[in-house]
This record gives sequence, structure tokens and C-alpha cells, in this order.
Amino acid sequence: MASIHNDIPLNAPAHKVWEAVRDFGALHERLVPGFVTACQLNGDARIVTFSNGSVAREVLVDCDEARQRLVYAINNERLKHYSASVQVIADGEAKCRLVWTIDMLPNELAAYVQGQTKEAVHAMNRAFPG
Repeated sequence: MASIHNDIPLNAPAHKVWEAVRDFGALHERLVPGFVTACQLNGDARIVTFSNGSVAREVLVDCDEARQRLVYAINNERLKHYSASVQVIADGEAKCRLVWTIDMLPNELAAYVQGQTKEAVHAMNRAFPG
């Protein structure tokens, strides 16, 4: 199983980044604008449209306010397994780290997903410029 780990320093207070992460239906407006172009809630899931035109249905698994951690999963014909967690960790008053971990199968798609996460990180840095 491939595991993709991103530890992203952001120049914003943890509570502001967490507010964006936990707003499950506003991914395209608050956390990764430009990388995600549309996001619609559908029950416990969000339908996400990415800038490259691909679409994914991401199911909310857990939203832990105390730990500032959100978990979501994707289940489709291309992915046998996809589980991701996003946790916001304070780094002083004005900065934080966003730890984003993805475990997935098949391994052959890991390079593509890793490339997509790099684009998402750029969008996060634009959303929280400091």
C-alpha cells in the first residue's frame, strides 16, 4: 500500500486553517481554491471537481474537533483503497502545520496522487499567505 505524507508549514493560526479544513463543503473556496474548482455536498460526501477536470466523491469518515483532524475516503473503480487524514497542529500563535496523510491502493496511482498533492499544497499556501 502506498502512503503519501505531507507536512505543510502554513503562515496562519491553527484555528483559521482548521476552520477551513472542517468546512467540508467549501474546499474550493477556503482551503485549496484554484486546485479544486467546485465542491458540492451530497449526504456525508462531497463531490469534488479538480482543476484538471477529474471528479472524486470523498466521504467524510470523521471530524475530530479536539484533535483538529478530519478523515475522508474515496471509493471508486480506479482506487481499491483510499483513506486520508488532515490534521492541523499549532506552531505558536501565528503559524501551524497541516499534516496530510494518504494511504492508497493501487500503488501504481501513487505518483499521480503525489503530483496532485503538490498542486494542492501550492493552493494552500496561496490561501494562507501569512
